[in-house]
Amino acid sequence: MRVIGITGGVGSGKSEVMNYIGRNYEAAIIRADDAAHYLMQPGQSCYAPVRKLLGPGFTDECGNLDRKKMSAVIFKDENMRKSINAIVHPAVKKYIKDAITREQSEGTTYLFIEAALLIEDKYDEICDELWYIYADEQIRRERLIHERGYSVHKIDEIMASQLSEEEFSRHCDFEIDNSGDMENTIAQINQRMGTYEIL
Repeated sequence: MRVIGITGGVGSGKSEVMNYIGRNYEAAIIRADDAAHYLMQPGQSCYAPVRKLLGPGFTDECGNLDRKKMSAVIFKDENMRKSINAIVHPAVKKYIKDAITREQSEGTTYLFIEAALLIEDKYDEICDELWYIYADEQIRRERLIHERGYSVHKIDEIMASQLSEEEFSRHCDFEIDNSGDMENTIAQINQRMGTYEIL
């Protein structure tokens, strides 16, 4: 089984790439954000420590953690962000390692892992290679405004907290330019996937 990590800045189109791969290749897909969301649900490993750290007022009427309130605090309070990450990131990595073991035993051909912090959290240790999904910054900003309704201020905050294009590129084995239309992106994906079939 080949394990491939997908990363890139906010708005670069990582999810589009993952969706295409999931539809067109014999591949298992894991998104670190989805894993984190699952692990912070009541009864899962991150719920109690994160709730304790945040204090009262961060749960809804059903007892679930309020992600919007959490996000607002995380982007304003660097210490809180680091404390929550110290709880969630190791748990997510363990969850993904367990998934790799499970998929290997089931004979899966490819396992793709999408994570914004793939490099920072040293996923190169568990991936065969890393892909960088690149898109021009202005295009990323336009996508975030029109598709997600983000404010310019929120986009600035998120981008400031992420690695530079140079850092992403330096740490990754392969780069996909997702600045244009999806047909061009698909051609790049298919070309790369074709090289594995030759091996």
